[in-house]
Amino acid sequence: MSGLAQVMRAGGCAVSGIDAVQTSLTDTLNARDISVGLDTPNAVLPDDHDLVIVSAAVRHDHPIVLQANERGIPVLNYAEALGRAMSGRTGVAIAGTHGKSTTTAMLGCILTDAGLDPSVIVGATCHQLQHGCQSAAPQPGVGFRVGSLAINQGPQAGEPGLLLAEACEFNRSFHNLNPTIAAIGQIEADHLDIYGSLDAVVEAFAGFAQRVRPADQGGRLLIAHDGAHRGVVASGLRCAVETIGFSPSADWVMSYDTTTRRVTLAHEGSSIAWINRMPGEHNAVNAATAAALALMLGADPVSVEASLAAFAGLDRRMQLVGERAVPGGGAVRVYDDYGHHPTEIEATLRALRQAERPEVSGGRLICVFQPHQHSRTRFLMEEFATSFEHADIVIVPQIYFVRDTHEEKSRVSSADLVDRLRSRQVRAMHLHPFGAIVEQLENLCRAGDLLVVMGAGPVWQVARGFLETEQT
Repeated sequence: MSGLAQVMRAGGCAVSGIDAVQTSLTDTLNARDISVGLDTPNAVLPDDHDLVIVSAAVRHDHPIVLQANERGIPVLNYAEALGRAMSGRTGVAIAGTHGKSTTTAMLGCILTDAGLDPSVIVGATCHQLQHGCQSAAPQPGVGFRVGSLAINQGPQAGEPGLLLAEACEFNRSFHNLNPTIAAIGQIEADHLDIYGSLDAVVEAFAGFAQRVRPADQGGRLLIAHDGAHRGVVASGLRCAVETIGFSPSADWVMSYDTTTRRVTLAHEGSSIAWINRMPGEHNAVNAATAAALALMLGADPVSVEASLAAFAGLDRRMQLVGERAVPGGGAVRVYDDYGHHPTEIEATLRALRQAERPEVSGGRLICVFQPHQHSRTRFLMEEFATSFEHADIVIVPQIYFVRDTHEEKSRVSSADLVDRLRSRQVRAMHLHPFGAIVEQLENLCRAGDLLVVMGAGPVWQVARGFLETEQT
């Protein structure tokens, strides 16, 4: 919402808003001529406003929404408003079950370094997003960037300015977008409380692909060669379609060396290469996708290589948040990660074990994982149970309760997941609250251990709590 507010303000709109609490982000918005007040039961919609945009957290009976309805003022959700904002820009939308935030941020940084000055809205904080990876200027972490209203160079010079954003499949919200260029990564079963089946998820992605502009208007889709159900998703499209993947038959062919983290990307007889700072094959795929899109948009290949080699990552995406000394010498390295889908969990744990190799020094990989949504946990229980093979110890707090009904909440618990993990000989335990987990980690962790805190909910507090608590 904050990124969208910035983009709309840059486009000439007068923007104000309310939020539940005052934060550094609301302070930033206020400093940039976007007045943000605190929400109250008596919130009043100003007389001179023409449009109300609400996040998914806002109820239909909120006073502002009710006042807008009474006065005949349109009320849009975030995805609807993003679609309208994108319609006046050269829209670039990144879709797929995994990697949307990372790929979008990578692409935003590449295009910034290449001088294409994009606007970017990404669902995570990136410290390099404002000024690019090559800048030495102080870079506060943000989830948005406001760029030019027109593309200033390259083959699309003079076209409406670039607007990059994630295309989220939840509740089919990406059906509100009409991008010029889009990317679709791997498609897997998720949000089954909305879709009910993988077939319905694939059908929704096919509907999104249909919304990419026709080829004669510059419309292009970059889709994963494998894992994106492209036989269904890319069937009958009016836009140009290219594939990317490890297969030699892909249009954009990539390779990745897990030891050196070297990524190569070849297309029509030319190739580029760089060393990824973020480990893991999944991050190599994200980077190659961002590189291909950047080259489509006219970025210089040398600039693409340099930008990706310097990209340091996003908050809560395999983020090293610190080390904590332990009695007797040595330390525990602590990572924080947003992963909440089985495939993300497996990929992150595998990448960190390959990169850190804690077993070499007698350490272990300890994972604190907070399941996100009861429905996701129930639908994907068996997939979750097999996704922790690279962890030595798994601690599971209570499931983060969001969006589900109380009936759904009663159908599954963290203890169910722990039982499944134990049945697969994974050392697992259920603990609550977060303070009890921090205390357990203080007793459990030893020199050389790698602690990974994972989940889309507030489980990041465990990592911070462990780092901030002194050992005696």
